[in-house]
Amino acid sequence: MTRWVLSHRLPVVLFWVVLTLTGGALAGSTIDKLSYESRLPDKQSQAANDALAQRFSGTGGKNAPLLLVVTVPQGTSVDDTDVRRQWGALVGKVTPRGGRSVSSADPGGESLVSKDQRTTVALVYPPANRSNAPYAESLPGIQAAVAQAKIAGAPVELTGQPVLSGRDSGAARSPIYETLIGALGALVVLALVFASGLAVVPLLMAAVAIPTTFLLVRGITGVTDVSFIVQFLVALIGLGIAIDYALLIVTRWREERQKPGSDGADPAARREAVVRAVASAGRAVVLSGATVAISLAALVVLPVPFLRSVGYAGLLIPLVSVAIAVTLLPVMLYSLGDKLDRPRRTHRPDSKLWGRIAGLTTRRPALCAVLSGAVLLAVAAPVLALRLGQPATVTLAQGGKPAAAFQRIVDAGFGEGIARPIEVTVDAGGADALHGKLAALDGVAGSAAPGEWTGGGQRVIDVWTQADPSSSDGRDTVTKVMDLAQDTPGALAGGGPATDVDFIDAVYGSLGLILVFVALLTFVVLARTLHSVVLPIKALILNALSTCAAYGVIVLVWQKGYGSEALFDTPAIGAVTIWIPMAVFAFLFGLSMDYEVFILHRIRETHLELTAEGERDTVVPSVVTGISRTGRLVTSAALILFLAFTALASIPITDVKVFATALAAGIVIDATVVRGLLTPALVTLLGRANWWFPRPLARVLVTTPERAPGPRTRPAGDDTAGHEGQVAGASATAPTTQAGPQSRA
Repeated sequence: MTRWVLSHRLPVVLFWVVLTLTGGALAGSTIDKLSYESRLPDKQSQAANDALAQRFSGTGGKNAPLLLVVTVPQGTSVDDTDVRRQWGALVGKVTPRGGRSVSSADPGGESLVSKDQRTTVALVYPPANRSNAPYAESLPGIQAAVAQAKIAGAPVELTGQPVLSGRDSGAARSPIYETLIGALGALVVLALVFASGLAVVPLLMAAVAIPTTFLLVRGITGVTDVSFIVQFLVALIGLGIAIDYALLIVTRWREERQKPGSDGADPAARREAVVRAVASAGRAVVLSGATVAISLAALVVLPVPFLRSVGYAGLLIPLVSVAIAVTLLPVMLYSLGDKLDRPRRTHRPDSKLWGRIAGLTTRRPALCAVLSGAVLLAVAAPVLALRLGQPATVTLAQGGKPAAAFQRIVDAGFGEGIARPIEVTVDAGGADALHGKLAALDGVAGSAAPGEWTGGGQRVIDVWTQADPSSSDGRDTVTKVMDLAQDTPGALAGGGPATDVDFIDAVYGSLGLILVFVALLTFVVLARTLHSVVLPIKALILNALSTCAAYGVIVLVWQKGYGSEALFDTPAIGAVTIWIPMAVFAFLFGLSMDYEVFILHRIRETHLELTAEGERDTVVPSVVTGISRTGRLVTSAALILFLAFTALASIPITDVKVFATALAAGIVIDATVVRGLLTPALVTLLGRANWWFPRPLARVLVTTPERAPGPRTRPAGDDTAGHEGQVAGASATAPTTQAGPQSRA
């Protein structure tokens, strides 16, 4: 394939130039087509929210209300005629046209008065726009009106989850700034790796991959809604993956150019160096892209359009990056590689540092496996306390007047759930009866059913819980409300808390089947490539532990608050947003498998070479060579992805920050503890069992015999002194030969 590409260089370059320019020109309009909707087809909460949107001008539903609160002076009651009149007039004034509200001045709002009759709360639902800041248009005017208002001489304050979370402070900005920051950090790493003009080549590949992916995303927007989060994933994860794949091939090409007979002045020699590099490293890149795509298929099969669209876009990122790496990149290396590799220095394919680490690991594999495994399990342990849900409102209340106002609401006995009520729609004729039943449920702190909330023969009842809806007690109460609504003809339960319950069921209800699906597909791809049953199983187990460790980090940082303010200047949210663990699994499982593939693929190559040369004990030298030649590469690639995720975490959307934290932590843990220490230790301990591949399975999965990849040179710093005789038969000039029966088995 590479020879064909090099024979058609001009068409290949023109093809990618056209896609890049078109994608770049349309990127702005593509972003404008992205959706802020998150629908749950065939769920009770979605039907209720749709009914609310249709009959009540798009108010309420998943969007939490704004809360107005006032505490009148001692000796005054909110039930005083004058106070009720002032309060009702103010609530009506601040409610935008097309919005709806309820206060203690309205029939059906009796629950909105505290027991001491001094504090009252009003719920205001402005019309929402389709953006990440649904109240951005109306909120400034409401804030201005409330700031000047007083009831019985007491100031009125505005609070509620949209205010406390800063969600309506403005729309999210474009990812261009963060992408440039990530690209700058990547350029620094690449400059240190190559110390030549080759540092710009992986960045150029990313510059082609990102707009091309945006162009393909635009095509998907014509078929289905695509989440606005996709723009950040394409820009920053696309940056990291495209650079990583290009880095692997460029590094291998440099190694091929150092071999005897690869004269830069000879076009045939230049061509063969590129062909050999892509035939070896390119195969690893294709395999890596396949594993990333397989893991992202977990999102595509979910019955949640929001996550499905993330899966579609996520699939495009590795596929486009792989296509560029095996077509455009070989053309660049053939045409400009030698010119860019200036100043020309002798390239050492082996890392002395990683050679020493590999030597130490293979000498004490059991100790290394136990210690690194213990570290991994310790980091993963907090996952046992993982709590899925929206941020608890009290965790958002971290200072300032809105926070103090909400705390006053809680202290007055209204219940934490008032910030996110459940909205029940019911036939108007049965509203009063259902209202009474809902108010009597255990865990319900209050309810409101104003007569004005009637339209199309339906009436809305707001119910709120004593405990926060994202807590276990609060979620139990929400489930009771939903069950009662479902058992009542013509009734549906919607609002944010009900949506959360349905979201968890939709995403995690069939989690076991999804995990089995991803694991089986990944196993088949790895077994076919590595010609082993043991190595794919080991890779799957380590990937699962690595993903759990990433979950443990976000529980510590974002749920428990150890470092969220210090690292991100953002308070802990007390929970992990429902969609994040599934999305983290889909992306991190595939991305971390990249490094496992890079390492095992190189270990496998060395094993084949040594087997072809007649060596019998190939495990330790294969591990040392594999780690010494991929350790620096994996570290650099992981650092580039880490910088991309750090840039992603700077985006002013808390959910994106949590998502980026998990990916960044997972990549660092995976590239150091898992791939640098645990993988070589386990491969060493498993010994010849690594290559166990039953003949029936081999006949099904493998269609062509395996060949040793070519001459082998001993790595500089090969620390195998404790294993004398294991590489004694290796020859630096051994010819490429057919692998023996043992290696094929």
